[in-house]
Amino acid sequence: MGVFVYDRDFEAEIEDRTLAHLQVVIIDKLRRNERFPFVLDDGKRERVMWMSPETSLQFVYHGNRHPVLNRAWLELLAESAGSTRGLAVIPEPPMTAPAET
Repeated sequence: MGVFVYDRDFEAEIEDRTLAHLQVVIIDKLRRNERFPFVLDDGKRERVMWMSPETSLQFVYHGNRHPVLNRAWLELLAESAGSTRGLAVIPEPPMTAPAET
């Protein structure tokens, strides 16, 4: 399990694979100076955090191997980040094989 740290005062344990995908989507949006809500639901309560380039974030991984990223999952996560509800962890879809040429 990795840890997502928001604004130095909130930490959430998130599986490394999921955290890696969230990191790509969050960093991509923040690099474009976009602001958006990030929703974390642990089954007991829902926390909504406002993501902006000014917010201090950390992505801390338990393992040291980088997972192969699932492009379809990245696209779904990015789509949710652009919605009015905001970025939320959604189930990973099956990875599609790269197109052969």
